[in-house]
Amino acid sequence: MTDTRTHEATVADPAPARFDTLPLDAKLLRAVADSGYATMTPIQAKAIPIVLDGRDVMGAAQTGTGKTAAFSIPLLQRMLKHENASASPARHPVRALVLAPTRELADQVANNVKAYAKHTQLRVACVFGGIDMKPQTLQLKGGVEVLIATPGRLLDHIEAKNCVLNQVEYVVLDEADRMLDIGFLPDLQRILSYLPKARQTLLFSATFSGEIKKLAQSYLQEPVLVEVARPNATASTVEQRFFSVTDDDKRQAVRQILRQREIKQAIVFVNSKLGAARLARSFERDGLRTAALHGDKSQDERLKSLDAFKRGEVDLLVATDVAARGLDIADLPAVFNFDVPFNAEDYVHRIGRTGRAGASGIAVTLVTKSDARLVADIEKLTKRTLEIEPIEIEDGRPARPRRSDADGDGEPRRAPREARAELDSASSAVGETVRRSSYRPAPASRDPFFDKPYEPTAGVEAPSWEKAAPAASLSAKALSPYIKPKKKVAALFGAKRDAEPETIDQQTAGS
Repeated sequence: MTDTRTHEATVADPAPARFDTLPLDAKLLRAVADSGYATMTPIQAKAIPIVLDGRDVMGAAQTGTGKTAAFSIPLLQRMLKHENASASPARHPVRALVLAPTRELADQVANNVKAYAKHTQLRVACVFGGIDMKPQTLQLKGGVEVLIATPGRLLDHIEAKNCVLNQVEYVVLDEADRMLDIGFLPDLQRILSYLPKARQTLLFSATFSGEIKKLAQSYLQEPVLVEVARPNATASTVEQRFFSVTDDDKRQAVRQILRQREIKQAIVFVNSKLGAARLARSFERDGLRTAALHGDKSQDERLKSLDAFKRGEVDLLVATDVAARGLDIADLPAVFNFDVPFNAEDYVHRIGRTGRAGASGIAVTLVTKSDARLVADIEKLTKRTLEIEPIEIEDGRPARPRRSDADGDGEPRRAPREARAELDSASSAVGETVRRSSYRPAPASRDPFFDKPYEPTAGVEAPSWEKAAPAASLSAKALSPYIKPKKKVAALFGAKRDAEPETIDQQTAGS
């Protein structure tokens, strides 16, 4: 039976531990120093020694706390024994497999791992969908030790026999809860069935659901549960604000908060791909440099939008939850939940894009009356009471007139909505839609030429179908050649006397 135990951290020294205190190779320590790391985050200080010992790990930590380094650095240390400079692909089999739910997260993890392994002979590759398979195939067949992949594209390469996983020693499931949310469980089960039974498996995520624990029981052996904060907790460096607005005022509320707080960059999360595209165009018309990031865009477009945002060329990144997991954007000051997420765990990941690595940030959620149940789910998950504040929209537009307002002549002024309702009811009574109050039917034509009755033109021959048939056509001689005339017979054989009187008389006379 699987035994899940919590690893207790040593608290004798409250100061952050340094990387150079770990039993790491000098090449890895040099790469860590080049990346600007000196001290370890809590999740790194707890998880790295356990991974170095070869134990299975379930790591629970808030997003932005360095989970990628927590599993990649010790795995690279353990794989250094296989390091070689041979050009043969057979000497570079896949030994470590990292699975990520989204293309952006897979690309980011691959960039980090390449940075940590740049002074070694270990080869790193990343495969994900949305782009051509041929360059990925060439890289895989050339030999790779560390493979970062999304489940769908990895299965494509396995079926095409581009990679073999029978020598994998280390498996990492990064953001496993997201992979389950988007339906990757069958793909995960297929991929894990190709791997050797004897392996080290690591599972890292910011949130742990019941499905994740069942997955851990099935594929991890006596895992050590490493927690640096209460499960499903949000970062304390993020200021969380909830504002009550209407759907029509959401866009103006975002612009107002950006202006009041002097926020230069922000991610705006929505729940649908179509909503992301439309909202991005609306903000673009408002004069903000905006890019959209959602699943309907090609991978090249998604990467370009993300790179432009990281370089500061874009003010607002309007995105779906494909950008909610693992994306590391330095010094991002704000995150807006334009739509309250359907899944409460996605709220934790969304707001984790700001306030990373100890920096401060603000997360604003716009709540409508229909979002009460979703907000209650967030309260239940985070175990905190959320205060929903009113916000006064200062858009400079005149207020809508009330029914009690009066014009200068003392008559009550009706609201536009009531006026439209009255017009609609009047138009339904007459069976037509009144588009404008000044609508008038078109006047009837008074041209005398078109009003007079039809008169045939003199001298023009009548159409053939109107010509009277000649009298000769009624006789047998005018019949069509295809119609045989009646045969003339004598009265003796039953001929009618009144039909052919002359013929009968001639025959009688002859007899």
